Amino acid sequence: MTVTDDREVGRERLRKEDARLITGRTRWTDNITLPGLLHMAILRSPYAHARIVSIDTAPALARPNVVAAFSGADVADVQGSLPCAWPVTEDLVHPDRPPLAVGTVRHHGEAVAVVVARDQAAALDALEAIEVDYEPLTPVLDLEQALAEGSPLVHPDKGTNKSYTWVFDSAQAGTGTDVAAADAEVVIERRYVQQRLIPAFMEPRSVVVDPGAGDYTIWSATQIPHILRVFYALLTGTPEHKVRVIAPDVGGGFGGKLQVTPEELITFMAARRVGRPVKYTETRSDTMLSAHHGRDMIQDVRLTARRDGTVTGISVKLIANMGAYLGLVGPGVPILGAFMYNGIYKFPAYRFECSGVFTNTTITDAYRGAGRPEATFAVERAMDDLAVELGVDPIEIRRRNWIKREEFPFTTVAGLVYDSGDYDAATDKALALLGYHELRKEQELRRASGDPVQLGIGTSTYTEMCGLAPSRLLGALRYAAGGWETASVRVLPTGKVEVVTGTSPHGQGHETAWSQIVADELGVAFDDVEVLHGDTRTSHKGLDTYGSRSLAVGGIALVEACRKVRDKARTVAAHMLECSPDDLEFTGGAFRVRGTPDAAKTVADAAFAVFAAHDLPDGVEATLDADATFDPETFSFPHGTHLCAVEVDTQTGHVAIRKYVAVDDVGKVINPTIVEGQVHGGVAQGIAQALHEEAVYDESGTLVTGSFVDYTPPTAADLPDIVTDRTETPATTHPLGVKGVGEAGAIAATPAVVNAIVDALRPFGVSDVPMPCTPERVWRAIRTAGTEGGRS
Repeated sequence: MTVTDDREVGRERLRKEDARLITGRTRWTDNITLPGLLHMAILRSPYAHARIVSIDTAPALARPNVVAAFSGADVADVQGSLPCAWPVTEDLVHPDRPPLAVGTVRHHGEAVAVVVARDQAAALDALEAIEVDYEPLTPVLDLEQALAEGSPLVHPDKGTNKSYTWVFDSAQAGTGTDVAAADAEVVIERRYVQQRLIPAFMEPRSVVVDPGAGDYTIWSATQIPHILRVFYALLTGTPEHKVRVIAPDVGGGFGGKLQVTPEELITFMAARRVGRPVKYTETRSDTMLSAHHGRDMIQDVRLTARRDGTVTGISVKLIANMGAYLGLVGPGVPILGAFMYNGIYKFPAYRFECSGVFTNTTITDAYRGAGRPEATFAVERAMDDLAVELGVDPIEIRRRNWIKREEFPFTTVAGLVYDSGDYDAATDKALALLGYHELRKEQELRRASGDPVQLGIGTSTYTEMCGLAPSRLLGALRYAAGGWETASVRVLPTGKVEVVTGTSPHGQGHETAWSQIVADELGVAFDDVEVLHGDTRTSHKGLDTYGSRSLAVGGIALVEACRKVRDKARTVAAHMLECSPDDLEFTGGAFRVRGTPDAAKTVADAAFAVFAAHDLPDGVEATLDADATFDPETFSFPHGTHLCAVEVDTQTGHVAIRKYVAVDDVGKVINPTIVEGQVHGGVAQGIAQALHEEAVYDESGTLVTGSFVDYTPPTAADLPDIVTDRTETPATTHPLGVKGVGEAGAIAATPAVVNAIVDALRPFGVSDVPMPCTPERVWRAIRTAGTEGGRS
């Protein structure tokens, strides 16, 4: 074992896991093969809303190589209802959601029947033989129509399309928005629409269920193996200790695999019925139809301010589309955003109201950022409009209102305590990198000359709450799970280290970052650390990966476990060095006697000593291994400033991003390469929402963007070079100082791009362009403003 004085934390390292991923020397769920494995295919509804008159699976059973076929009616007594783990209000309307529809289908693509066959081709072919008689019903697709009197009902037995209304009002603390309105000299009222998005992860969802001899092993392309195991036990009646869930290498998720899916339960039922292993892997069209969607809400925002630019209050009213049912955490997604509409600003008054609404569409749930991108978009768009109203530069209006460095820790109007930050530093660095003032001069020249290609500059100064926690606060919000995370550290006799983590990576780089943390904490080599995850038999305890919680929660559990190991090793090392543990300091990767640095023992030395156990201090057990569980006292709050310069062709509506700058503050950085990759990926998805992506249903409720022909994620050729940099204000609530980075780019990028487009078009009388800002929509916004190239 090589011991080095060089620190691993902060070092740029290539990811350990990439070699096997890039070369294909790994196993995705769809690669799993087992003796006697059968394949399943799912028949999906072509209607958004219809009564199922009859389903006949007998013709499918007559097809070659078919082993089983069944419909929802065949398993109605045993399939149960899919869970919602975040019932945000006591009176929440929560309709049953059977994995296979029984009696009625409520969205295009809902599962109605399955075929199990000896090979996938046979299963798919046999689907065509199933005879289904539907009686079409009128769908409701529009959010406001769904709430209107006399609207068709998605669930007639509930008597309403409203699932819940959740309200936060700072008036409870004596600072209501009515007070702010009385003090207002300027009022900005805007409606923003967050279009529906589809998490386009690289690997489609897949699940394999092996019923064994009553001990079920499930492989799933999931973000949440531990949570999935709990719900498998609860929903199927199988004892939890008889359920093993494995998330092998998972090809992306973005929240889209944070779900207990119908397909996972249907595959379980199929395997139990036939008594053999069964695999289901969806097609890309299946993904688009039935994997949950994101965003999809109407935001009515009212911002009040004084003439000097000081904000006095913000009021937000949301209508959020739940789809046809409630997803695992779907109702809570806009509630997470509720705490972020005040952003980085010192609003003295705030009111938030959200109504969750059912429509005949696929469910919505967490998508990268989960409520925080929507909130940031609204407040950053409104702040730009306030700047225009007052004739003030957009950066200046923000400086007048944001929290100053010396004011941290700061309790916001939404009740959260931001522990640290420096918005001035991040913004100053971003302005310099963009060449902001030079671009403003160029913009003036283009406007004066009537150039058909106009320049726009967009600003997004954001913060987010991440590291989903703490447990007590989540409990107060009626969230079913906690916010803790766990880690185990095992020191082998040769000094190598195995780490077992409760987080479940799907592209984040945990194996690399966790190895860097352990190397520093225990004085071992980076390559001597192995990270184990994603298997509930190996990692028996955990709450998995979402909400930028892995490092900010799981990483701290790892640090605490390492320090327990170090404390044990200190006692053993002191015995070996014939000194008191208090005489030792841990430096340079070893325990050294103060004043006699050559007298040293490493953790590896202590590990072999406890393995041999020939001469241990009295009362010391023969192990250095340790576990730790960390439950944070609060969220973490990364922040940053993203700036975007665009060129808009006013004759065609084409938007080209000329330069994009992202300066983020994610606290202490473990691996700059990973941070930069996360920012790039998030920015790409934020740009995608601004310019490219939208899930669209036609008037009958058919998803017309059911493939990458019509739903258009950007390629590398569609994206600009992204200039990234960082500032660093460590978190103060835990020993590692990290804050989280996985969602930052997606939160910041969308308002930066849209603000830039609108900034370019302000002289034409344009104050908004609906997302995605396609050339047609930009062109129509210019023409609708009625200036046809003139100046307002």
